[in-house]
Amino acid sequence: MEPWEMREWFGDYLDACNRHDLDAIRSFLDPAVRRAHLPRGADAWVKDAAELFRAFPDWRWRRIQLLVEEDRLAVHLRASGTHAGEFRGIAATRRHVNVAEFAMCRVVNGRITEFTGTADHVELLDQLRG
Repeated sequence: MEPWEMREWFGDYLDACNRHDLDAIRSFLDPAVRRAHLPRGADAWVKDAAELFRAFPDWRWRRIQLLVEEDRLAVHLRASGTHAGEFRGIAATRRHVNVAEFAMCRVVNGRITEFTGTADHVELLDQLRG
């Protein structure tokens, strides 16, 4: 993909995420997507997203910066939502959280094949406990 196509592709992916459309999110993932320090595969990715959306029904991401180089994306996002359900063993607090997220992705044939980033939710969990 050309850089402009990659930017459009990421916009479509982010839109699917912000709609909480798990089927659409899956369509952007390679079935065997590798995630650093997390379970691999599209099923694990979608399971993690579903858990997040159940706990934060108003969860949204906002793109701050996106860099494209060949088949790779580097993204800085802000994410926020209200903790309305259990998340990682923490009962709903009704707290509104706002976190920075960073990601590096490799995209091949319109699907994420590799991911590394801040998907461990450390900052988010700190705000919930806090």
